[in-house]
Amino acid sequence: MAEVRIEKLRKSFGAVEVLKDIDLTVEDGAFVVLVGPSGCGKSTLLRSIAGLEPVSDGIITIGGRKVNDLAPAQREIAMVFQSYALYPHMDVAANMGFGLRFAGTPKAEIAARVAEAARILQLEPLLKRRPRELSGGQRQRVAIGRAIVRKPQVFLFDEPLSNLDAALRINTRVEIAKLHKLLAATIVYVTHDQVEAMTLADKIVVMNQGRVEQQGKPLELYYRPANLFVAGFIGSPAMNFLPGKVTPGGVDLGADGALALPLPAGAVPGSAVTLGVRPEHMRIAGTADGLRIDATVELVERLGEMGYVHLRLPSGAVAIAEIRGDVGLGTGDRTSVALDPAHLHLFGADGHRIA
Repeated sequence: MAEVRIEKLRKSFGAVEVLKDIDLTVEDGAFVVLVGPSGCGKSTLLRSIAGLEPVSDGIITIGGRKVNDLAPAQREIAMVFQSYALYPHMDVAANMGFGLRFAGTPKAEIAARVAEAARILQLEPLLKRRPRELSGGQRQRVAIGRAIVRKPQVFLFDEPLSNLDAALRINTRVEIAKLHKLLAATIVYVTHDQVEAMTLADKIVVMNQGRVEQQGKPLELYYRPANLFVAGFIGSPAMNFLPGKVTPGGVDLGADGALALPLPAGAVPGSAVTLGVRPEHMRIAGTADGLRIDATVELVERLGEMGYVHLRLPSGAVAIAEIRGDVGLGTGDRTSVALDPAHLHLFGADGHRIA
């Protein structure tokens, strides 16, 4: 496998700049996931690495070799697409070996590589079947097998699970994670599903409007988001945001009350801030809780032992708190929620993290 390095990468379609000064290193053997909203540039970045999109400026290296001017076939990459792109008239074995046959690989070597990939992906009983005889998950495994037989330096995945139903997505996600460990593969993976990102990635790269907002280990982004965009994008349900103003003793949330908080040196009294708190760090208050906000219950979502209560705050803002067990609340009930002081996030007027 190989390291992928991207330096000052830019890509424009006419007057529209879709990638803006992207700097990214995918370490040898790492699993890096690109996430972000639709149109943020993540698929364009993946296609640029693959050589399917020429770049406007910047450098791409794979295994220490600059590949900007190399055709896709010369970059030693294999790409797995959202659509399986299988040949309907070929059986599984022929689909997996087609690229090798096209490249003139000897038949015996093709057979050996296909057999090894089929063993890894548990496709051996399916080798003689046509794509129409396979489930969606099986088709995706065949597409992954077609990539494996090429023995690339880097695997590129472009939303490979988006066509699968929820159960198949979970199963195939587990298989991809196992495959990464087994092959010690270098993988760049694009998804809009943050659950995939959090469960698969060694490193997550959050993109927005053609830029990298933050990159780091999944829990690093979860617990210390660099700005409001990352804080709101990573996590489901999303982080609650409460607008306020810095006071000498903490944060004034207006109609929602005032919270006595230790403030960082960069917090200027009178300045506008946003207080962030995740649903699991906002719970129904007990009598001993200090940081409390009054609220009205709008909806209770029960997901078994765990659930979420949707709340309307005095300011009119909506917040979500995590609940455990039967809390005895229903729509229209008045309650209070407690904020965990160890897990509060403070963002300045520019949206960047203060504390």
